[in-house]
Amino acid sequence: MLTPDLGLFAWNVIVFLLLLVILRALAWKPILKSLKERETGIADSLASAEKIKVEMAQMKSENEALLAKAREERAQLLKEARETKDKMINEAKDQAKVEAGKIIADAQAAIEQQKMAAITDIKNQVGTLVVEVAEKVLRRELSNKNEQEGYIRQLSNEVKLN
Repeated sequence: MLTPDLGLFAWNVIVFLLLLVILRALAWKPILKSLKERETGIADSLASAEKIKVEMAQMKSENEALLAKAREERAQLLKEARETKDKMINEAKDQAKVEAGKIIADAQAAIEQQKMAAITDIKNQVGTLVVEVAEKVLRRELSNKNEQEGYIRQLSNEVKLN
């Protein structure tokens, strides 16, 4: 039992070799092909991941650059807005000063006009009073000069000037 028979041994070797050839043709090549495809797929995936990682780093730097540019633009817009606001405020102040000056000048002109009208009215009233006094003096015929002066004093005391 412990001695192997040469025929059995030969048949075992032949069957083994035949099985090895069949397995190599039918199973070994597809398994190796599958492993090679998987290895290639993994390598491609790693290369793709590395490429994506580089692209992501590049995109991150581009995003940071865009963000910095956007911040600069925002700061510039805010600066321009402040300058525009200050300019508008100053223009409004200047316009208000001009309007106030115009209103004051108009008011002074109106006051001067009313003053002149009042003076003219007073002159007219004084002229009228003088004419009335002169008329009253002339109407009264007095023979004596002393009586005329007394009458004029009496009339001037009666007339009250405001």
